[in-house]
Amino acid sequence: MTNVDSKSLVLGFADSVVAELQSAWRKIVHCLEQLSDEQLWDRSASEMNSIANLLLHLDGNLRQWIVAGLSGTADTRNRPSEFAERGPIARETLVARLSKTLSEAERQILDQSPADLLRVRKVQGFDVSGFDAILSSVSHFRGHCQEIVHMTRALLGADYRFDFVPQTPEQGAPSE
Repeated sequence: MTNVDSKSLVLGFADSVVAELQSAWRKIVHCLEQLSDEQLWDRSASEMNSIANLLLHLDGNLRQWIVAGLSGTADTRNRPSEFAERGPIARETLVARLSKTLSEAERQILDQSPADLLRVRKVQGFDVSGFDAILSSVSHFRGHCQEIVHMTRALLGADYRFDFVPQTPEQGAPSE
């Protein structure tokens, strides 16, 4: 077994979770590019969220758990408003806002030291380490990414364009 120093381990962890966020964000953008503004705000039922609400929610979660949670800056999140919003807020505004927060979150993740990742802090009323805050928020982001993919597929039906189409047998393409 190779002896890895803690700084290298932290950098490897940070690079991996940032790559996971970027992968999920690409899938979300791929979906948004297929939807009309009306579809972005569509609620399949009044008690359900729209994709736009989920974008607001992801922005709030990343800002609270990663940006404020890791940096120690003020948490100004208003979680109920993320779900109450009925729009329309322009698509460009939603994308720019979440993209900016995602960049800030990635910077916070990449700036963490081993001690920062182990230090316990309070986020959303919970005592969590930096590791906990990152893993919670990144898995939350991926979960809602998959929800957005599902909602996009439901809205578009046969017109949905897949982000990934297997090209080789190793990727899952049918054998010739």
